[in-house]
Amino acid sequence: MTTPDNDWRAASDDERYARALAALHEVLQFGIEASLEGMFALMEFIGNPERAYPSIQIAGTNGKTSTARFTAAILKACGYQTGLYTSPELIEYPERIELDGQVISHGLFASVVLEAYDAAQEAIAKGLIGSITEFEVLTAAALSLYAQRPVDFAVLEVGLGGRWDATSVVTPVVAVVTGIGLDHINILGDTVEKIAAEKAAIIKPGGQAILGPGTAETRQVFLDRCAEVGATYQIIETPSQPAFDYLGPSYQQTNIAVARAAVETALGHPVEHETVQRALNDLVIPGRFETIRAEPLLMIDASHNPQSAIYLRQALLERYGLQTNARGEERLNTLHTLLLGILADKDAKGIIEALTPLFSQLVVTQSTSDRAIEASELASLVEAIDGRRPAVYADVEAAFAAVTASGQPTMATGSITIAGEVKAACTGRPQRQHLA
Repeated sequence: MTTPDNDWRAASDDERYARALAALHEVLQFGIEASLEGMFALMEFIGNPERAYPSIQIAGTNGKTSTARFTAAILKACGYQTGLYTSPELIEYPERIELDGQVISHGLFASVVLEAYDAAQEAIAKGLIGSITEFEVLTAAALSLYAQRPVDFAVLEVGLGGRWDATSVVTPVVAVVTGIGLDHINILGDTVEKIAAEKAAIIKPGGQAILGPGTAETRQVFLDRCAEVGATYQIIETPSQPAFDYLGPSYQQTNIAVARAAVETALGHPVEHETVQRALNDLVIPGRFETIRAEPLLMIDASHNPQSAIYLRQALLERYGLQTNARGEERLNTLHTLLLGILADKDAKGIIEALTPLFSQLVVTQSTSDRAIEASELASLVEAIDGRRPAVYADVEAAFAAVTASGQPTMATGSITIAGEVKAACTGRPQRQHLA
């Protein structure tokens, strides 16, 4: 690793941001580290800032980002200064780190990332750690910032799994698991029980756990973990009653209930319905059933596995309903076109089966991720499963231009990178290239 110029603190915000991006690009080569040894050593080297405030850590195959955002919003509505750390971003890195509901500035992001990077460089030189990953730098930056500000609570979304995730350097006051599904099986295991065990590891000795309805199939794994480490637990299986007035899909009501339980457990007292409602007013979950253009209608959703695609399907049916066309086929009312792109390590068949039958027009493309299924290959897969040959575009920019020119209401989904790149194209913001 090479050290950024020592005078970065005197540089402009734009210069610092460019140097921070260069530092993150450099550490990408170290990939995912299935160990917390280096992260614990780094945090100790920089003074264990993660111990300066209580944390709520949230894991789960699906629903963890939404639940994290609901949790942070409820804490803020209760009057607490709150840090929120999520991943990945839709368009650019700073989206991962929020303070009191606001994404931090490019300048502040650059400063905390370069501080974390420089500390890691020094720790490597001293032989305290062997290397550092991109996610570890970003996590160290966020945890340090939340101590500097300071915050009353930090809400931390697990990046992947739980056992070896960089966020697991914290000892959370509440550990939340939203649900378990088959995803990242090459890393976490090829059964839901193995995946559950990886996520259950965020439940620490003497801690408190909130188990969402999606943990039902593997519930015993979590109960065993709680018994092993002496943790208490609460199971949330249904939405709060009465339901909250929220513009998003109804499936979010359960995520809201899980978030409310997490906050109540952290605070040690109930949170009034009105307070939660205030947190939800005008709250948008980026990339989750998000409308990014009203005319012609363009929506994005980060569904990237069969389980989340089924949730999306239910939300679409709930919002738009079906109508029968002249050929006797039932398709969504209003929402006409599906713009689809999927990553090669995902269950593309399950996603296609859940979504393509709803739409009158199918369009496929590929994101800039090197894990993206090539558009032509995806088109053949869609045709084999659905029976219709979709329109094919080699990149998101071309696909976005085509669906815009058509004037037809469109849903773009299939991966987080597709959702992000479509949003970038629509808003004119520069898109960070996804290298992994």
